[in-house]
Amino acid sequence: QDVMHAEEKLRRPHWYELHVQPCVAELLGTALFIFTGCLSVLEDLGGTGRLQPALAHGLALAVTVAVLGDI
Repeated sequence: QDVMHAEEKLRRPHWYELHVQPCVAELLGTALFIFTGCLSVLEDLGGTGRLQPALAHGLALAVTVAVLGDI
């Protein structure tokens, strides 16, 4: 019985992993997209239109997945 109780205790994630980590991940992801979106239209050349912010967001997402994909 002690072994089953210990295994059950090990499998259960900590409250931090359940509630805080997803919120922090959303906050950082949203901040990244807002930051890159604002910077991409800061020096709008006029001819890029909607393509420049779209590429900036896509490249930011690609870099984030490439860097943090293993986590």
